[in-house]
Amino acid sequence: MKTIGLAVLASAALIACGDPPVSAPMSASLTQGATLYAAQCASCHGAKGEGQPDWRERKPDGRLPAPPHDASGHTWHHPMEMLVQMTRDGLVPPLAPEGYQSDMPAFGHILSDDEIRAVLAYIESQWPDEVKRMRAERFKPQTSGR
Repeated sequence: MKTIGLAVLASAALIACGDPPVSAPMSASLTQGATLYAAQCASCHGAKGEGQPDWRERKPDGRLPAPPHDASGHTWHHPMEMLVQMTRDGLVPPLAPEGYQSDMPAFGHILSDDEIRAVLAYIESQWPDEVKRMRAERFKPQTSGR
């Protein structure tokens, strides 16, 4: 029943966001990522990854609003394994300074690492090609100078 509810919620979110282009059907993993994003992430990060308003300005409680996951944010600036760890464990050391307070919950008790990777792949699939190229260049595997 929970899976059906998630599928309905994800379908509604995908309709609200617009269907993916017919020329680029989503893989099963991206569909799973879209479903999980709609159920677990969109309430804070926005249905289209737009984040919360004024995401760079601290709220009265000192915490930062949820950042965007679209090209205007900084998600694409981080390596995949760091994003997996942030999502799974929350913003805790060594990913954030000791005592850092965030509204970002840890999802490790809700989502498996594979589900987290599917969500992140879905987020990445929404970025423009230019951002994908910059990210690939930024995280290009290092080769030895031999």
